[in-house]
Amino acid sequence: MNNSVQSILKKYSARASALSLVLLPALQVFPAPPAPKPNFILILCDDLGWTSSSQVMDNLISNSKSDYYETPNIERLATKGIRFSNGYASCALCCPTRRSIQFGQTPARQGDALFKENYHPDYKKVTSIPQMLKSISPDYRAAHYGKWDLRADIFPEDIGYDESDGNTGNSNGDLGSTKETKWTDIFRNNDPKRIETITNRAVNFMSRQVKTGHPFYLQISHYATHVDFQTTEEAYQKYLQKKKGAIHNNPGFAGMLENLDGAIGTILDKMDELGISDNTYLILMTDNGGVEAFPPVKNKFDHPSTFKIPSNNYPLRGGKWTLYEGGIRVPFMVIGPGIKPGSQCDIPVTGWDILPTLADLAGNKKPLPDNLDGTSFRPLLENGNGDKFKRPEDELVFHYFGKPHSAIRAGDWKLIKFWNLKKIELYNLKDDPGELKDLAPSIPEKAKELEARLMAYLEKVHAEILYPPKNVKVKSKNKNNDD
Repeated sequence: MNNSVQSILKKYSARASALSLVLLPALQVFPAPPAPKPNFILILCDDLGWTSSSQVMDNLISNSKSDYYETPNIERLATKGIRFSNGYASCALCCPTRRSIQFGQTPARQGDALFKENYHPDYKKVTSIPQMLKSISPDYRAAHYGKWDLRADIFPEDIGYDESDGNTGNSNGDLGSTKETKWTDIFRNNDPKRIETITNRAVNFMSRQVKTGHPFYLQISHYATHVDFQTTEEAYQKYLQKKKGAIHNNPGFAGMLENLDGAIGTILDKMDELGISDNTYLILMTDNGGVEAFPPVKNKFDHPSTFKIPSNNYPLRGGKWTLYEGGIRVPFMVIGPGIKPGSQCDIPVTGWDILPTLADLAGNKKPLPDNLDGTSFRPLLENGNGDKFKRPEDELVFHYFGKPHSAIRAGDWKLIKFWNLKKIELYNLKDDPGELKDLAPSIPEKAKELEARLMAYLEKVHAEILYPPKNVKVKSKNKNNDD
């Protein structure tokens, strides 16, 4: 090779080396930016029974839906995600359920008489949903609109919410019916139960967070379908003219539920419009089961055979104010990324599971507080009835403070303990979801086992039923009041 050729090769080699130094940084592989945090929406309905929508709640129970009410958007939600046939409110009453959801604890652990004292904002031993999410990412924003009802002089902003309607309760959604007339009065107006106002506030919050790039937790706690009955004139006239069902037949309640269902559809539409449906989880549930009759009966704990007409929650037994299935089994659905559309899961979940589930979905890496009772049901969202979901203890424990009774569900078995009557009842919910046959007399060993497990949990959490607080007046809720 002559000298001129060697000179040319050296020149191009030098240029190539220089070019590679310039291009090398551009060719380096940088880590992908972190995935955006998911958004969460909880729509909490009030007093809506398991069978009060037009969506079948259990594919094996054909009459697990209404024979009169129409809820096309709840049906729409079910087709988009997963429906829990054994979804439970935390209690058979609104206030304890709302407390339980916020802090991921059972009402038995939280107590009632000392809740205001023990959960004061200065009390640092508990973590709320917005506090938990903001500990994962400070970018989270949180809002609560509608019925708050913790009854403890605690405002949403005290526990991490950025916006709210304040320390609201039932009266904020009522129009003034009396205790005697609230089961018969029907009010027609353009914003029944403030459904439209609450929904507009929620839609505005969603839009602002998307615009500013903030992930969010939004809780929409409707006053509907709690009495008094309020609905639009159009919806009321529709159900006046519709043939009444054998179970459901109240046109005022039907109209109010249709108005509520429309608001659920508005939220679903807004998720699509904002382009966030693929990164947003929406949970729909109820604070307790439906009222068993309009007006409620005084002997609500009696066997179903006692009554001439079936309960509003038929085929379930009982309703609000009782720990029979009609009082605590409720509509419970979730949509979101990775959830199989139109699926059903039969594994029990409940309100105090929501906080750890959201922590899991938000990518939490830190240990959660050891005083939580909930378990993340993320494996159920991803695998349905798969075997990857395990609770530390295979049990759910419920407690009602008014006419005191407690319940434990373990597998298909459920035991109810009535404290004042010194009585227990045992049911196999797989064979007898209506709780018609008490098996305690015939299977005493199973009843004894479940009662021991119930007592062990109540002892562990120092429950008020075992350790009544001294010098504290406990307000009884065992009347036919409408808490």
